[in-house]
Amino acid sequence: MDHFAAHEEQLASQRMRQKLEEVNVAAQTNLAPVQDYVNYTLQKAYFKCAYECFDRSKRQEEISSCVENCSIPLSNVQHTFDHEMAQFQERLNRSLMVCQDKYEAARLQKKNDAMNDLVSCADQSILESIKTLPHLANKLKASFGISDNGS
Repeated sequence: MDHFAAHEEQLASQRMRQKLEEVNVAAQTNLAPVQDYVNYTLQKAYFKCAYECFDRSKRQEEISSCVENCSIPLSNVQHTFDHEMAQFQERLNRSLMVCQDKYEAARLQKKNDAMNDLVSCADQSILESIKTLPHLANKLKASFGISDNGS
């Protein structure tokens, strides 16, 4: 690989990292109300519920069962959230793999603009993924019963 191609690949890699950071920022921004709901509302409810389980009149098994029952709503929401985020990540990865496959094919054909095509394709994939984040956040909020005022 000549010096120019190596430099071009390094620039493309840097641009990809920047774009992926944009996805992270967009995800954090769009999903902040959901994370707040999980981290504060549900965890607070869990700890309150679990605290109430500790009663000297109960046997240890009853206390353990009570605490376990308290964790169910939090566990269910966390599982759903993790599943949706994994699907989001998988879709993004698949679209970026398509770009990578196109790049590899263009490189084999010795096309001069292969790197530019890769960056353009990846930019489009990332932009499309970012556009889905508000919809994903709304889906999760609806699923968890989170109103727009945060409660």
